Amino acid sequence: MKNLRVSLIQGETRWHDPAGNRDYYADLIEPLHNTTDLVILPETFTSGFSNDAIGDAETMGGETVEWLRRQADSIDAAICGSVQIRTDEGVFNRMLFVKPDGELHTYDKRHLFRYAKENERYAAGRDRITVEWKGWRICPQVCYDLRFPVFSRNRFNVEREGLLDYDLLIYVANWPSARNYAWKTLLRARAIENLCFVAGVNRVGTDGNGLHYSGDSAIIDFLGHPLTEAADEEVVSTMLLQAAPLIAHRERFPAMLDADSFELN
Repeated sequence: MKNLRVSLIQGETRWHDPAGNRDYYADLIEPLHNTTDLVILPETFTSGFSNDAIGDAETMGGETVEWLRRQADSIDAAICGSVQIRTDEGVFNRMLFVKPDGELHTYDKRHLFRYAKENERYAAGRDRITVEWKGWRICPQVCYDLRFPVFSRNRFNVEREGLLDYDLLIYVANWPSARNYAWKTLLRARAIENLCFVAGVNRVGTDGNGLHYSGDSAIIDFLGHPLTEAADEEVVSTMLLQAAPLIAHRERFPAMLDADSFELN
């Protein structure tokens, strides 16, 4: 487990404009060549958070999946973010995690945002995943999942050499500024309780529904301290996550040994 360079891309996603968003985010990604290991884009970065965008949902054979593969290859880093993906089971708010060699991992948002009627039009995911990258175990989640700590609980696995499930927890979001205090607070809580780094990437600007987003993207360390925090503006921020302090903290403060054991259903 070596140090990991993580880049947060907090952009002003265009409303219902997949091609325009791919061009926009490609321009922000390009300068990161050979400077990062992992790039994180916001939730629904090709359309904005919209129930109406469901009609233009792509398939896994669509342009955005191939675009992500090209971007990851071009900068020699992994890239992740969520888009609407249509399957035989419905349309999912799907997190795509693509490595430079084209290897693809997917996570479907489990907790659908009832307040905005997301649950009435989108299909809910079921399984949490862990992706291994550069010696790190990474757990990707999406927006509203942040409010449900049981689902993200970092379980201690004795059978797997005594390792925790993951080292880095990621949340991509379209989280309106009206609730930004909850966003900031819950990111810190998830980091402290799970003995891990947390990266949260939100968008900025005002969407087609008139909702304003203040960004507030951040990387939080295992003590709940922000290593980087973005203001209300477009920003690309890269931070080095150091492995040694994380390992030392877990050895010094092994709260996971006293945690309740359980399985996720």
